Amino acid sequence: MIELSNLSKTYRLNGVAKIVARDISFTFPAGECVALMGANGAGKSTMLRMIAGTLQPDRGEVIRHGSVSWPVGFAGSFHGDMTGAQNVKFVARIYGVDTDDMVDFTREFSQLGSHFHLPVRTYSSGMKSRLAFGMSMAVKFDTYLIDEITAVGDGAFQVKSEAILRERLKDSGAIFVSHSLEQMERLCTSGVVLQNGRFFFYARVQKAIEHYKHTMAGNLPPWMG
Repeated sequence: MIELSNLSKTYRLNGVAKIVARDISFTFPAGECVALMGANGAGKSTMLRMIAGTLQPDRGEVIRHGSVSWPVGFAGSFHGDMTGAQNVKFVARIYGVDTDDMVDFTREFSQLGSHFHLPVRTYSSGMKSRLAFGMSMAVKFDTYLIDEITAVGDGAFQVKSEAILRERLKDSGAIFVSHSLEQMERLCTSGVVLQNGRFFFYARVQKAIEHYKHTMAGNLPPWMG
């Protein structure tokens, strides 16, 4: 379970303030996959980074109960001169996971072949994403933070990615960001719309999708008009 307590975050660019979070207090339902929706630039990825602890809010705090993942599929923290296998071993030691098990799982899942033992700087962006997603799924967390990751690879790999994610979500919760409304409806129970720095929560993800669609059309949902 994750709690946000009076969370505030504002960016300023060229004298213009962009409010991501406006004094948000909210508790994500424990054990649920919660869709996090919002227009481009609303601050969804920034919100995930604050929840993960890789970005600090201006005010307020994030209270984490249980283990929380890094943003699943995030490939920006790899050491380019280390091989894929060496990067996996490094993360396994940090999280206290059996090194051999994590290497075996990630190698098989990512389907990188011999590239798994080459420096990550030689990887394409797609290969890095496949490595990152496989590595993320190799560690069991109470809550996964997921940001647009199952679109990586070809159709078969996407199906494989969603299948392992479903398996993990049997025992864990998640906060899920995706541009695919169909995928959100398949995987998520409830939903939050991030709009103008505020959270609008719906216990049924279909209702959150409806709110989001009205927002994208430039309209308020009928129940807010």
